[in-house]
Amino acid sequence: MFIDDMDPILDRRPSSDLYLPEEDYDSKDALQHRKRLCLSSAEGGDRKSENGFYWTETEKWQSSDEADVEPPLLVFTPNQNPGPQILPNRCSSALQFFQLLFPKSMFQTIAGYTNSYAAKYEERKGKLWNFISQSDMKSYVALVIYMGMFRCSSLSDYWSESQHFSLSFPAKIMSYRKFLSISIVLHLSESREDEKNILKKGTAGYERLGKIQPLYQVIRESCKSYFHPFQNITIVERMVKPQAGTGLKQSLKSRSPNMGFKLFALTDCTCGYTWDFFVYEGKSCASRSEGLSYETVMALVDENMLGSGYKLFVDKFYTSPTLFTDLLDKKVLACGPVWPNRTGYPKSVKNKLLSNAPRGTMRWIRQDKLLFVEWKDSREVQMCSSFHKAYEGDTVQRKVRQDAHRTLEEIPVPAVVLDYSKNMEAVDSSDCVTEHFRAIHKPKKWYQCMFYHFLDIAVENAFIMQELVTKENGHADSAAGRKCFLQSCVT
Repeated sequence: MFIDDMDPILDRRPSSDLYLPEEDYDSKDALQHRKRLCLSSAEGGDRKSENGFYWTETEKWQSSDEADVEPPLLVFTPNQNPGPQILPNRCSSALQFFQLLFPKSMFQTIAGYTNSYAAKYEERKGKLWNFISQSDMKSYVALVIYMGMFRCSSLSDYWSESQHFSLSFPAKIMSYRKFLSISIVLHLSESREDEKNILKKGTAGYERLGKIQPLYQVIRESCKSYFHPFQNITIVERMVKPQAGTGLKQSLKSRSPNMGFKLFALTDCTCGYTWDFFVYEGKSCASRSEGLSYETVMALVDENMLGSGYKLFVDKFYTSPTLFTDLLDKKVLACGPVWPNRTGYPKSVKNKLLSNAPRGTMRWIRQDKLLFVEWKDSREVQMCSSFHKAYEGDTVQRKVRQDAHRTLEEIPVPAVVLDYSKNMEAVDSSDCVTEHFRAIHKPKKWYQCMFYHFLDIAVENAFIMQELVTKENGHADSAAGRKCFLQSCVT
């Protein structure tokens, strides 16, 4: 029986198919009959995938005509009132909002670290370093923001003395030689601590982000302290592109062929505010027990600080049935596009969406607490959600070819696709604007490159807070644009 896959214990045969003494054991027909019963039972019964999700061959994909029951939604109970967490009338100017996230004490700290490093750097070259003050550091940051608004082909062009093509502002703030010297020796950590950390290289005690830790932690804590996300949140990847080679550099092929540092950021879908982020330190620094995408989400989505009932929108890199189920245990809802080869994705092919199906055709199936949707647009779209109903009667306009012409037609669209597109558009547009006003420099030292990106985050978040506070106070018409905000910070 074991050889013929008919063992009642190891082959998990149902009790009705167990061998009976009155049956002719030596009969080949009886053996084949029982074997067929065993195989049919295994194929038709419940199966369990590696991650614990059950699916059956008897399940089938439903069409849009078949009603779906909307899952019970979690009550949205944030730990704090969503929006800026500042006292009324505490901040009125753009500079005050910026200094919430980039405090005055940080200017003094960076100036001290830079002086300490520059003194040793210049001493090796036989030169004497002219120490910079907190005021000098503020002027330097103001010029960096200014250069993000007015682009020149080279750094020296900002101090050009040409009669027709010169900018007067940079020369009034700082000389070109002083700006260049600060750019070369800009440092964010204590030199003596860096030397101690280098000696630990190759050991578990080595801190790969040691040269950015002081500013890194201040910016992260400030971003979380002065703002609380609204209900819809997402996780995005960002690339910071330096010129130097280092072990932390990653490649994001879908956005740029260049190498750079990868950051994962939890962003508010309503306004684009970056609430939390971290720098990816490489494979060797992650436990990888559940995979990078799973651990990234779990590290950024802190239910103890956020609260319950949040809706997380993520792309294919993060979406998995395992992740969404575990997020439900943390009282966080989630949705996003999913690869059909993900573990836990339904295996049933009954009534499945055909590759040649007309535009607007959809299929859905619900397993446990998760909804899986397949929808035909210009290509097939697969979605997974823990809080959507399959179809709510929504439509979108698409151009459909009829004879020799293309006409706009209303085609059905699943609620999860519509909701996902709407929330991700706000984040994408915010990232594009941030890229336009980012710092001009791409220094050779990786930690200096991170400094400029942290500065970008602080500026963008400060602008978002000012807009929200202005609208809350009933002065929506007086809300300044991003360029006016940057000009106020500089001047």
